[in-house]
Amino acid sequence: MTSAIPKSEIIYPSSDGEPVAETYDHLYALLTTLEVLRQYLQGRRATVLANQFLYYAQGFPKLRVAPDVMVIYDIEPGGRDNYKIWEEKQVPKVIFEITSKGTQEEDKTTKKNLYESLEVEEYWLFDPKGEWIEQQLQGYRLRGDIYEPITDNCSQILQLRLAVEGKLIGFYRLDNGEKLLVNDELIAALKQETDKRIQAEIQAEQERQRAAELESLLSRYREQFGELP
Repeated sequence: MTSAIPKSEIIYPSSDGEPVAETYDHLYALLTTLEVLRQYLQGRRATVLANQFLYYAQGFPKLRVAPDVMVIYDIEPGGRDNYKIWEEKQVPKVIFEITSKGTQEEDKTTKKNLYESLEVEEYWLFDPKGEWIEQQLQGYRLRGDIYEPITDNCSQILQLRLAVEGKLIGFYRLDNGEKLLVNDELIAALKQETDKRIQAEIQAEQERQRAAELESLLSRYREQFGELP
């Protein structure tokens, strides 16, 4: 009789060698979603992982799924090679799948049923090319043990409103309406702020030069004509 493999010796791979995403559009949507949410949750006891194995049954390494982006609260921040629910003792709160026509059936059926059974509170499908979701974005929220469609595109867990912006998801804070900027926008905003500061410094320098020129003119006037009456 073959003895069971001790749980400590079971290997849980961190990669399957498959590509991260089907196309550039899907990859860019995945990475920007990851980065925006990672920055948003900085300083909190939470982490955001992308395209990493989520293991949900201890001792069964083949029972796994690789969500495109998952948000987990009440754990130490930072990356992991993979995520084991029984070790971290937290189920992801929010999962995003950047979906396509090729992954349609898996995303809307297999993964949806799995996340529902794991009690992932929110599940979002984003179709950057609009291949099968007409409005490109569809969210589901757990009510009891069943997913119900989210009709206002607001994430109660993240406290963010989601908006389709071309081939990306735009994220807006519910408390003040402020948009969470993606990298390109962050760079543009920084450049705009830098340009404003440079212009302010140039204006201040011009004003200092004009003041110095006026003071020099007044000094020459006093030398020639004495003090002004």
